[in-house]
Amino acid sequence: MSSPNSPGGLVYSTEGGRMCPQCRQPQDRCSCQAQAAARVLGDGQVRVRRETSGRGGKAVTVVRGLPLDATALQALGKQLKAACGTGGTVKDGVVEVQGDHVDKVLAWLSKQGYAAKKAGG
Repeated sequence: MSSPNSPGGLVYSTEGGRMCPQCRQPQDRCSCQAQAAARVLGDGQVRVRRETSGRGGKAVTVVRGLPLDATALQALGKQLKAACGTGGTVKDGVVEVQGDHVDKVLAWLSKQGYAAKKAGG
């Protein structure tokens, strides 16, 4: 017997096919994925810092707190990487740009209208 807090329940129905575990609707009518994509990931306080820990000594410029949803954050990350002329990634609401580009990223973000500030030492 499952507890009331467990996500167990119907996972497949012969009428609707696969069921979403969160909203318990058929997956073609599920709104959970759309809500997750539309959710704003950052807190609005844009912070830019240089990190090297856990990266084998290589510097990475990290941008946190951008008040954007997942698709807009991906687009901004792509523009930011192009402006710096380097690679990087966008994951978990954080934009990572390869190399030490803190000053360049701060200037670019302020030109785009974000009130970004330098974080860390």
